[in-house]
Amino acid sequence: MPGRFDLDVDGLAELLPGQPAYRARQLRAGLLRGLEPRDITELPASMRAALEAALPPGLVPVGERSGDGGRTIKWLWQLADGARVETVLMHYPQRSTVCVSTQAGCAMGCSFCATGQMGFVRSLGAGEIVEQVLRARRAAEPRRLSNVVFMGMGEPLANYDATWAAIRVLTGELGISARGVTVSTVGVVPGIRRMAGEALPVNLAVSLHAADDTLRDRLVPLNRRYPLSELMAACEHYRSVKRRRLSFEWALIDGVNDTAEQAAKLAALARRLGAHVNLIPLNATAGYAGTDTRPASAMELRQRLRDAGVAATVRANRGRDIDGACGQLAWTEGPRPSPGDPLTAIPAL
Repeated sequence: MPGRFDLDVDGLAELLPGQPAYRARQLRAGLLRGLEPRDITELPASMRAALEAALPPGLVPVGERSGDGGRTIKWLWQLADGARVETVLMHYPQRSTVCVSTQAGCAMGCSFCATGQMGFVRSLGAGEIVEQVLRARRAAEPRRLSNVVFMGMGEPLANYDATWAAIRVLTGELGISARGVTVSTVGVVPGIRRMAGEALPVNLAVSLHAADDTLRDRLVPLNRRYPLSELMAACEHYRSVKRRRLSFEWALIDGVNDTAEQAAKLAALARRLGAHVNLIPLNATAGYAGTDTRPASAMELRQRLRDAGVAATVRANRGRDIDGACGQLAWTEGPRPSPGDPLTAIPAL
């Protein structure tokens, strides 16, 4: 059964037989304000009671944790079929950013990522993605929710249609700037090329983590399907079409990808594309034995990149104290995920 945010005005009108067309528009507008049907006072009370049963929420809160002195909030949601996902809201002085999930679990199998270690349950519908943003926007008030990053659980471009349908709602009916939306991928080349053909100029972030195929095959198994040469060509195409700066995400792993050799190879890739490099301290997960690069070494790597003409920053590690930082999203209860296979998990795009 479609969720409340999977139904457009026409779909909602089918729940209101015999009612004037403006009632469906009022209902849609109220839902997109984050209201429950019972609270949409433009509608008659009797209608609201019936809609409350017909349009249950897609996300049921199971847990909430607060970290960074209240500046970061993580929610665990249960979906209608029992699958679970997490969403992270990060507050800044005048605005907020939400990190949303697009899948329950993940099939990409990145070795250092808690979600990748879980396996894959299912992809989310567009409405379940939109609802995460609406819940976060209400929680962020009075701050403005200015940015949405598709960096939560799952690979957004392995769930392309739902991800892009959600983005259209966010940038259309919710009024979030396309330049405030960032889609992160571990390197789904057909999805990047498909995004290049879309009208909206959203930001593209590539979770790179290694600058040669030998190491990247180990860290990011999808690289065996789409090696760096194909990935860089797709990124170059995206940049040429969108005229937007790319970013490369790089989880710092001590003695693995923080070496002078990797820095030189990364600099060559980033300089070619004019990409910004985000160096991200590795966050501990139970299934990976690697450790975070020491702060001094992280600063040294950043300087190597800058000396090579590459813009690079060491990202502040938000949410680490609540297992809400990059690579830490997972759950410990509920349906058990099935093992994922990155070589078969990408649908035809």
